Amino acid sequence: MSGTPGRPLSAELSEQLLAVTVEILADEGWGRLNSDRVAARARAGKAGIYRRWPTMAALAHAAVGRFRLVATPEDTGSVRGDLRALADHWTRPLDREERAAASILGAARHDQQLRAGLEQALVQPLAAAVAAIGERARARGEEIDDERLGLLYSVLEAFWWQRFTAAGDGALVADHVERVVDEVLCPLVEPEDVPVAL
Repeated sequence: MSGTPGRPLSAELSEQLLAVTVEILADEGWGRLNSDRVAARARAGKAGIYRRWPTMAALAHAAVGRFRLVATPEDTGSVRGDLRALADHWTRPLDREERAAASILGAARHDQQLRAGLEQALVQPLAAAVAAIGERARARGEEIDDERLGLLYSVLEAFWWQRFTAAGDGALVADHVERVVDEVLCPLVEPEDVPVAL
């Protein structure tokens, strides 16, 4: 699969380069991603990389941006159930895609392409999941205003980034996740108590 400057772009080689990039990011980190290492693992020429992606940030963006790190949960019939299903993912160790995304988190503060990759991989899918939970609640007659949904999204996003940066494998104890849902997330979207007229 050795590449040369004149060869046409091959979808197979592109996939191989992206897969190798994910491997390196997940197992070794952003600091170890370079064209020499990618080319050697993919058994390709460096020209084949640079004809597709001009920088390592562009390559990482292409690799990570294809992930969908947050799945919209199935409709459980309640806001609490939906939030519990969404947060249940936190009880599992980081998988390869999550480790790859976590590896670029620090560098993404200074690189727009890396930020865009994380936006596609986590921010957009999480926003879609929160929107779906809000729409289901409204369909059941449980009105959640946009401000509360926005706050819920912000807190969920903070927990997700914390999971990526915490020591260890990123997994949380199931009982702790349940407490977060009941004591942090659910109160954010519960209607305010209506004062009783005296």
